[in-house]
Amino acid sequence: MPGSRAPRSPDSGRRCRTDGSIRRRRALRFVNGPGVDDNASVTGSEYDERPWGNYTVLADDDDHKVKRIVVHAGKRLSYQTHAQRAEHWYVVRGVATVTLDGTDHRVGPGESVDIGLGVAHRCANDGDEDVVFIEVQRGDYFGEDDIVRLDDDFGRA
Repeated sequence: MPGSRAPRSPDSGRRCRTDGSIRRRRALRFVNGPGVDDNASVTGSEYDERPWGNYTVLADDDDHKVKRIVVHAGKRLSYQTHAQRAEHWYVVRGVATVTLDGTDHRVGPGESVDIGLGVAHRCANDGDEDVVFIEVQRGDYFGEDDIVRLDDDFGRA
């Protein structure tokens, strides 16, 4: 399928558990960029509740936007496309059913999918726990009016 890639498993590299302060510093470096004080906080974060869950904007720049998205059990996002941005989804918790151009993929923690321009996509949570994933948008425009809803459980299509 052009413009999309099926789920990838994490490589079998070394894993280690870190305490919260180390994770916080790494997250702040990722969001704020190099050279920013490790004790600084993320400011100006946008948080929004939706019928399917919620999202928090972690970074918003001219060429990318990063969100933490939570999809509640039994809920799903609208089936949609974008003309001006591609997306990369990295699942952190739960197992998502990701639909790419009509084909379903089960995506678990540590796995990811790439969504190219114009590819119809959706994340559904068929499980009993929240699905949490990080969405990285790449492109030159990230407005809500770049969403073309093909199907929606909440009457927005």
